[in-house]
Amino acid sequence: MSLGILCSRIRVEEKLLFAELDRRGVQYERIDDGDLIFDLQRTTFPFDVVLERSISFGRSLYALQVLEARGVACINRADVVAICGDKLRTTEALIRSGVPTPRTLLAFTTESALEAIERLGYPAVLKPVVGSWGRMITRINDRDAAEAVLEQLDVLGSWQQHVYYIQEHIAKPGRDIRAFVVGDEPICAIYRYSDHWITNTARGGRAENCPVDGAVGDLALRAAQAVGGGVLAIDLLETSDGRLLVNEVNHTMEFRNSIDTTGVNIPARIVDYVVAEQRTKNRAHRG
Repeated sequence: MSLGILCSRIRVEEKLLFAELDRRGVQYERIDDGDLIFDLQRTTFPFDVVLERSISFGRSLYALQVLEARGVACINRADVVAICGDKLRTTEALIRSGVPTPRTLLAFTTESALEAIERLGYPAVLKPVVGSWGRMITRINDRDAAEAVLEQLDVLGSWQQHVYYIQEHIAKPGRDIRAFVVGDEPICAIYRYSDHWITNTARGGRAENCPVDGAVGDLALRAAQAVGGGVLAIDLLETSDGRLLVNEVNHTMEFRNSIDTTGVNIPARIVDYVVAEQRTKNRAHRG
């Protein structure tokens, strides 16, 4: 059975995964999505299992679709990536599964977007439907800011930025939670602290261990199952009245700042899952 790792930029996370595979003697091959050429007339591909680690949403989504059509088992699956890479689809999946998430409104013109923001009340949060690392997310504190941001997007934005995804603002207690789910198990979680309202560690947030037992792990697992499961990171928000809400689900997560913090060897747990998937596919081949 052959294993491929679909990559674009090799980050710390990919190096840790390669090191874990090497340590175990697991044979694999790096697949650079920038070098890929798919001959769509061919019905096979020289890998049985592919672990998706590309940071390009578009490349990974289409590559996974082609691979799955040729019988390759992909982690994560293309349908999971399609949902997690699109905030609207993620929200819809969470709502369908009864997973609590911030109230969200969708609009398609600046006029209706302004009305939606005022319906939610200030501050509100405007997000691009596709994006990561907290980029292009805007907290809108008043009508003047709303009009300025919407006018700018109307003039300069792409068609995706004219899909106005607007969420209620949750007053976080200076932190949010990122929980990691591998398969059917929430393996660890961190608090992400920041003086800024965006708490991503990629934007300077500070990580501390968060117990994953109980409500945090239960909700993270429900969110992972809502989008189709796999290897995922779930972002949770704590409300002032003690509720937990699922903010986002990430399909190609970074975890470099969470290994020492939690004491959990995250790359090893991911490799455990990949190897188990390989064995399952191998048994299926043998019939």
